[in-house]
Amino acid sequence: MSTSFEKMMSDYANEYSKICRKNNQIDAGLFDEYGVKRGLRDKNGKGVLSGITNISLIKSSETKDGRTVPCDGQLFYRGYNIFDLTSGFRKDKRFGFEETAYLLLFGELPTSDQLAEFSKILAKNRRLPTNFVRDVIMKAPSKDIMNSLTKSVLTLSSYDDKVTDNSLENVLQQSLMLISVFPMLAVYGYHAYNHYERDESFYIHRPDDNLSAAENILRMLRPNKEYTDVEAKVLDLALVLHMEHGGGNNSTFTTRVVTSAGSDTYSVIAAALSSLKGPKHGGANIKVVEMIQDLKENVKDTTDEDEVREYLRKLVRREAFDRRGLIYGMGHAVYSISDPRAVAFKQFVEMLANEKHQKKEFELYSMIERIAPEVIGEECAIYKGVSANVDFYSGFVYNMLGIPTELFTPIFAMARIVGWSAHRMEELINVDKIIRPAYQSIMVPKVYESLQERSTPKLDTNYLKELQLSMHDGNC
Repeated sequence: MSTSFEKMMSDYANEYSKICRKNNQIDAGLFDEYGVKRGLRDKNGKGVLSGITNISLIKSSETKDGRTVPCDGQLFYRGYNIFDLTSGFRKDKRFGFEETAYLLLFGELPTSDQLAEFSKILAKNRRLPTNFVRDVIMKAPSKDIMNSLTKSVLTLSSYDDKVTDNSLENVLQQSLMLISVFPMLAVYGYHAYNHYERDESFYIHRPDDNLSAAENILRMLRPNKEYTDVEAKVLDLALVLHMEHGGGNNSTFTTRVVTSAGSDTYSVIAAALSSLKGPKHGGANIKVVEMIQDLKENVKDTTDEDEVREYLRKLVRREAFDRRGLIYGMGHAVYSISDPRAVAFKQFVEMLANEKHQKKEFELYSMIERIAPEVIGEECAIYKGVSANVDFYSGFVYNMLGIPTELFTPIFAMARIVGWSAHRMEELINVDKIIRPAYQSIMVPKVYESLQERSTPKLDTNYLKELQLSMHDGNC
């Protein structure tokens, strides 16, 4: 019976998806005619200005002699260059997640006492409601840990007596709690899936209040709870570099949009998670790892630059891997000459590769990073330069750390929730107006016919002229 039902639904969907496509197709030329910027970006990739923020700044170009020219990418958190921030805690040989989270949330760097207090607050919030792991995370486990994470976040709202209280004080408390428990929700969700769906051993390790976020992630993930200092420091850097990236990225804009509707913190973060999980956003590093694996299977000598170059040409020509014409990990919507996150990350990637005896693999990544922009430039008509983005190396790092693919995007979420929380509070403090952009309708009026008389739809000429006039109204 189940098979029969599934076939019926499959046949129905296959047939009626054709009708959906026919009745929803819009002439691409109309976007230019009405001045609509698809994806809220113009033909040069510049985003439509939709807000003001004091949380971060992305710089990818500068003005010279009245012309805008690309420059080495720069990223600033609350006015501080990301290179200076990461160099600071690296110099002191300490972890940076907590310090950077404090900076993004409160707008200033903490003193030693403030950092110690903030770290204690995060540690004390690493608690889940009684039996939450058993009753929520272990029930209906999923390979899609992002969906599992979203489910857990929404369920946590049931334990909050102030779920709909959008006062700044309450939202800050909710945000700090979610930032603290995200690693637990994701890692425990993976362990539940790994046990119930893959028949592997099941274990739950409690976080240690005396450890950093990065250390606790590795501690909870690994059966023996062990990790090296280099491993934890590299993961910590990855979290810092993924923590924030302006208000225009898809998941942060989603955070702003849902916040503007007056929704609660749990719903806002669930929406942001749903946005981040897309392969065009937070799932990009998984595609890089899959692409590299396909390269190894189809290139005889991965140290031969000519062979690797030819494979990359096939990628761009839609003749290899997923045939989408993309070299994953190359290019970014904003950066052209360089992605500062990738630059800051690379030296640590090499350090970890040496520790893990993965030098040959690192050299392959480095070769691709060097020659891919040349191949793309030769094969494609592009409007700007192309460079490696942070996703190019992050998947390689997570592999070396023994982090399963299912947790790649959740690791991103563990970091980015800090940025989401900062943007949610900034939206609540400053705007208090629902985000509602306009869409141009190209609909034509039709005459309604009874079910018995229904045939080919007929235009309603009585309302056609009136409707065409209203389409140009600013409130369309």
